[in-house]
Amino acid sequence: MLLLMPALLISACARVKSARRARIERHLEVAKVFESREPYSTRTIGDSALSHFLAKNAEYRADSADITDFYAERHNQFAWILGDSISENAEAFVALSGVDDSQSPSATKGTRRLSALYNRGIDEGKLIPLCDSCATELELRLTGEYYRYVNRTNAGDLKHDLNTIIPAAKRDYGRLLDSLVANKMDLEGYEPANPQYKLLKEQVQKYSKFANTPWPALEFPAGKKRIKVGDSTAVVSDIGARLRILGDLEKTTDSTTQRYDTAMATGVKHFQSRHGMHPDGVIDSDFLNALNISPVDRIRTMLVNMERMRWSGDARPANLLRVNIPEFRLHVIQDSAEVLTMDVVVGARGTHTTIFSDTMTTIVMSPPWDVPSSIVHKEVLPGIAKNANYLAKHDMQIIGGSKDDPQVRQMPGATNSLGRVKFLFPNSFDIYMHDTPAKSLFDNEDRAASHGCIRLAHAEQLADFLLKDDSNWPPDKIHDAMFSGNTQMVKLAHAWPVSIEYFTAWVDRDGTLQFRNDVYGHDASLAGELFSARQAAATPAQ
Repeated sequence: MLLLMPALLISACARVKSARRARIERHLEVAKVFESREPYSTRTIGDSALSHFLAKNAEYRADSADITDFYAERHNQFAWILGDSISENAEAFVALSGVDDSQSPSATKGTRRLSALYNRGIDEGKLIPLCDSCATELELRLTGEYYRYVNRTNAGDLKHDLNTIIPAAKRDYGRLLDSLVANKMDLEGYEPANPQYKLLKEQVQKYSKFANTPWPALEFPAGKKRIKVGDSTAVVSDIGARLRILGDLEKTTDSTTQRYDTAMATGVKHFQSRHGMHPDGVIDSDFLNALNISPVDRIRTMLVNMERMRWSGDARPANLLRVNIPEFRLHVIQDSAEVLTMDVVVGARGTHTTIFSDTMTTIVMSPPWDVPSSIVHKEVLPGIAKNANYLAKHDMQIIGGSKDDPQVRQMPGATNSLGRVKFLFPNSFDIYMHDTPAKSLFDNEDRAASHGCIRLAHAEQLADFLLKDDSNWPPDKIHDAMFSGNTQMVKLAHAWPVSIEYFTAWVDRDGTLQFRNDVYGHDASLAGELFSARQAAATPAQ
């Protein structure tokens, strides 16, 4: 019997390899249907560079066949670095796997090296050009870590071959859309099992039915910038016609009226709500700009988000703290149901909030704020130069450092930039959630205004929820601790997964198609990676 074991193992391995090869060939066959003539990347890796890398880095040798096959199938094209910058695919994989977190207990020498290289390419959410040798090493380490992640964790959230996620050639928009809409071929194995992908696909099919409808830009009449209920003007009938096409307005409403009545206002409010606007029923420039985005461009936005969903996992944890950056909103999910949601402020366009996943472990009551060095140099030192009382006015103290590079701390209190409580999910980006004294920002539709961290509209509610099963922390004690001025660290009995995401199109729990502005330009970047140049250029930055 013992003599049979090696033969059985060899036979089993052969069957696994055969099945894997068949799966890859099927994936490539499907992917080729969508290929354009434009290569995904013009940069390539030399055979000697790949073999040298595998020989030098023992941690990737177990997956060397996968890595070698991957590059051979794409003619040694780069996959993760486009031009001299990190691609969105790289950012998405790092966000999903957390392999760049050098502080993680599971970090290896390889992942710490990857973290150092990755962080060279991103500074405060902005892409920084990489040197040639750095780009090549980061490229190969990302591929190596991908296969380590998939093969070691049985990654149920990445069941697809890497070639189907990062193609060798850019997608042909027309062929991709035609296949999705007409269902001309079996796409099983190509499409992720993510429920949102399937819901957006249904919306793409719906929008394709009126994609060729003329969609000229609608404009206000001369001298008018807003239309309110009771106003009469010719553009009102055009607005009503579009709202009926999009499904925001009942088809039974009068299609010729030029008077803006309450029936049409209901449709306007519905459109405003699903585009992240205050649903006040007033037709203003923001409303008209959104209504002027054509169905073709909306389809392209949905396709970009569907592509992004390949990296978001097929299933979410039953308990999750989820922030969608373009939505400016936190969703608290418990036992797969949303139990709490609130508005948030995210990083401004120059100080992006990074997309990643981690785990919340600690709440800090009455937190001090150790001012980041970048803010010290950009704001605090110039403030001191203008006003000798700047530190006292902002309840700050210099606690170390030097005259030219001081360490500055803001004490707990009413003016503290972190507000009364902060929530820690340790990560290499130094991003966390916190309260804020600047409550007026939550009145804005566009809430990209922080230095990168996430400000909560109702931070005390989140603290109450996370500690609701801890008898040591009833709501009144939480409130007192938040306003005491004495810093207290509270360890959560159960850590909570955190996901910082970026979706500008999705279908909500009520089945309503939602759109948001591409606040950081990620959609435009991904369209450039995904589609051929001419097709990507048509994608609006919104």
